[in-house]
Amino acid sequence: MTPKYAALLLLALSMTAAERPGAWTVIGPGGGGAQFLPAISPHDSNTALVACDMTGTYITRDGGASWRMFNLRGRSSLLVFDPADPDVIYARSIGLWRSTDRGDTWDLVLPDPATVTGIDMPDDHASERLVTSGPAPGSAVALAVDPADSKTLYAVLSSAGRNTLQVSTDWGSTWTAVRDVPAGTSRIYVDPRADRTLYVIAGNSVLVREEGVWRSGAPAPASFTDVSAGFPEEGGSLVVYGIAASGLWVSADGGASWNQAGPAASFTAVATSLQHPGVAYLSYKGLREGGQTFFGVARTSDTGRTWETVWKESAVKSPSVDDGWVSERFGPGWGENPLSLGVSPTHPDLCYGTDYGRTLRTTDGGKTWTAAYTRKLADGSYQSTGLDVTTNYGVHFDPFDLKRRFISYTDIGLFRGESGSQGWVSSTTAGVPRPWVNTTYWVEFDPQAQGRMWAVMSGTHDLPRPKMWRTTSPSTYQGGTARSDDGGKTWKPLTNGMPPTAATHILLDPRSPADARVLYVAGYGRGVFKSIDGGDTWALKNNGLPEKEPFAWRLAQDREGVLYLVVARRSEDTSIGTPNDGALFRSTDGAESWQRVALPAGVNGPNGLAIDPGDSRRLYLASWARRTAAGAAGGGIFLSEDGGATWRHVHSADQHVYDVTIDPRDPETLFACGFESSAWRSADRGETWQRIRGYNFKWGHRVVPDPLDAEMIYVTTFGGSVWHGPAAGDPNAVEDIVTPQVAYSQ
Repeated sequence: MTPKYAALLLLALSMTAAERPGAWTVIGPGGGGAQFLPAISPHDSNTALVACDMTGTYITRDGGASWRMFNLRGRSSLLVFDPADPDVIYARSIGLWRSTDRGDTWDLVLPDPATVTGIDMPDDHASERLVTSGPAPGSAVALAVDPADSKTLYAVLSSAGRNTLQVSTDWGSTWTAVRDVPAGTSRIYVDPRADRTLYVIAGNSVLVREEGVWRSGAPAPASFTDVSAGFPEEGGSLVVYGIAASGLWVSADGGASWNQAGPAASFTAVATSLQHPGVAYLSYKGLREGGQTFFGVARTSDTGRTWETVWKESAVKSPSVDDGWVSERFGPGWGENPLSLGVSPTHPDLCYGTDYGRTLRTTDGGKTWTAAYTRKLADGSYQSTGLDVTTNYGVHFDPFDLKRRFISYTDIGLFRGESGSQGWVSSTTAGVPRPWVNTTYWVEFDPQAQGRMWAVMSGTHDLPRPKMWRTTSPSTYQGGTARSDDGGKTWKPLTNGMPPTAATHILLDPRSPADARVLYVAGYGRGVFKSIDGGDTWALKNNGLPEKEPFAWRLAQDREGVLYLVVARRSEDTSIGTPNDGALFRSTDGAESWQRVALPAGVNGPNGLAIDPGDSRRLYLASWARRTAAGAAGGGIFLSEDGGATWRHVHSADQHVYDVTIDPRDPETLFACGFESSAWRSADRGETWQRIRGYNFKWGHRVVPDPLDAEMIYVTTFGGSVWHGPAAGDPNAVEDIVTPQVAYSQ
């Protein structure tokens, strides 16, 4: 064991329980994307779970002070704590998973692992589907664990449009169908005080099984979009809160009757305490008072008869809400009112709220709310608590101070980490046009002028994924190029000759004179722009490129000055040779003309290109798979040793490779990353590849070598912020999934 690795292990041992085990950490300001489904353990109120829309799931064991992300091959849409065993947790993503060690590792429950023959990832987002040898039992849309017997599970399984309540008495090994239930079934509750009285909330009503006999309650006026329920301490039937298009409906008799409740507003989420259902929290918006419109959270302590607006915001930030950097940067309306709420089963004053960028927590019944996704440092910057839901494209280092870093993000723009600080601040607050703020795709520094840098920005995120132009032409996108002369603190838009464009990449020709920098910018749907005066003026250079909206995505330049352009494809076509194909172009005359470079056979989704610094004819192409009837094909990494005349397929284990990176210290070492839960390393110039153990986020973008430490790398992601860890991987890393049939490939 090297001294460096021993130090990493020592650091890992010093982490709090909820932080990521092993040698990997996640950096950034925290939050930034949609978060859902907060769930609090009935055994320990400091333990909670949160899901997000970008495949990560998060667990805290210290009351939200720190979180550890785990990954189950897809977005979690169901989180359940075992009411009897504090070590057992369930989650549903592409299957139903169970952890028996409080969330550290996970085993597949449904479908039966013995029937799994493969994992299919055919689409543009590499969405995963388990392939089984027999009929799949269906997806678990609701789950409950018997409070007196952890081996007894109740689940509603959905398959081919049919929803069936099923029961297992052997911990999920076998299942028995009980009855069909309506579409829209969302919750199952088992009364811990009765003889297994079962409540199934289906659509807008409650099905009850009491002493073996089923009955249906009265229907509420409309189907529920969110529902929560609990059992009164003093006895009686289940108390149910349900949000429908017509408002909030409350039943204090197990669904036998309903009463409308809540303030005069529209509602998004509702949650109550399982053991104290007289208390409930209601996420609202559109509340009109005194000529203003408010949003926030209302609370009842008398089963919905009266409500108090404990969180109340408009355009002005509420003093009772300390939400970290989001409102400080974008205003209170950016996160909005909670998308989801979760109340402690045992402590009704403890509640989490999640929204479009934040997870907030109250411990005093909603009187005050504090950020659980970020912490503010003494220097005013912000540091992630481990709950990160941000997409980013690069980690960029100031050449005059490598400890001064930037992260180019989607949705939250560019963030800056000053030298000596562990935190991050927004770097697009001054001078950046508002329509450009959403995304910074890339940054370039002037290597000879301290403080001078350029950035390409856009109001459109998530390029080059085809979902972004299904209804809107990329030629209409807002964005452009900006320059800063004070290290990213203030910016000047550079629009002379460059109309609004989704600018996705910028390249500085290092051979150009310091007083007349040559810059190239990829404009998505526009083409390639060139400046010979540091960005003061621009000219479109599309001679030889496709005439119709060239999806110019990434640029590369070899040591002789030859340029390459990656043009993204327009769709997931299975065919080859159509106008929707992506393409690779080369220019030997400074972008005055472009010539097409033939792609490898079967490839129509080029995504990134790396050029060997010592051999300009040696090219590494990152390719995105296309969807075919047989699954994903045409993706991976291709190597050319003759300038693109011929190609060899050198890495096919990952069919959705986003980019290839050459280690600037050693061209023998390469890295790659993509959308299949893996980052890869090659020590022999791309001939063979090994998975970097310990990194397992579903959607990866690119690997960035750490310029301050040759043994470390950064990995940028599509929805999991930036990971930082050992370049060779962590051989002792605890993998999230331990079921052999579906564990991450090595």
